[in-house]
Amino acid sequence: MSGSDDLPVVRTLAELTELVERHQGLYVRWSRGPATDLRDVSSTDELTGVSMPGLSANPLDVEDWWEDRPVRVWVARRLHDYAHLPHEKGPGIRPWVLAGKETSRGPDNEPLVTDTRPMSWIDQQVIDEAKAEVSRQENPWGPLRRS
Repeated sequence: MSGSDDLPVVRTLAELTELVERHQGLYVRWSRGPATDLRDVSSTDELTGVSMPGLSANPLDVEDWWEDRPVRVWVARRLHDYAHLPHEKGPGIRPWVLAGKETSRGPDNEPLVTDTRPMSWIDQQVIDEAKAEVSRQENPWGPLRRS
């Protein structure tokens, strides 16, 4: 499938939460976007340079063990954990939502996704709301980051 930068934009955490509640099999990917990623649906292991069989992405589906806790908090955490990527990977890196099929796992146990269908961009305002939501929790945490 060809990617397009003409995707709708999710502008609030509530809007993204609603999308996650309506659809299963959604992922968030931090990259330059579908137009770049879908030319060759493959990610590269940064340590070894090995090409992997799918796009590295993070699942948005709520796990059963989350039970009846707020989906909003789940979604906020999924975004917050990787919000450092635009700073670390450079200009043009931004989050977008995709639907797809998990084909394998990457070296950090992240899903590698094929049959990718771009759904929407995620606006920076959503990331800011996610950070605020996480900071309001009883035991807030920082984003995942390797030193």
